Amino acid sequence: MDAKALLVMAGIGIVAGFLASLVAGGGSGLIVYLITGVLGAFVGGFVFEKAGIKLGIANPLINQIVTSTVGAIIVIIVARLVT
Repeated sequence: MDAKALLVMAGIGIVAGFLASLVAGGGSGLIVYLITGVLGAFVGGFVFEKAGIKLGIANPLINQIVTSTVGAIIVIIVARLVT
């Protein structure tokens, strides 16, 4: 993975974490957004794949942001249930 791909992934994670915190509440700060968003990318991708959900969004960047945001919301909710 090159530096550009890592920066794009970090950017998507920060945006997704921020959007998830707006919807579900949660911590603030770039590091919290990044961690929540990156974890959300994995969780959202897994959930959408297992559920057979296809978003039908033509732009892959927007598709990944939506998937990551949904996953990040799930991560926030599960974290609240655990603590």
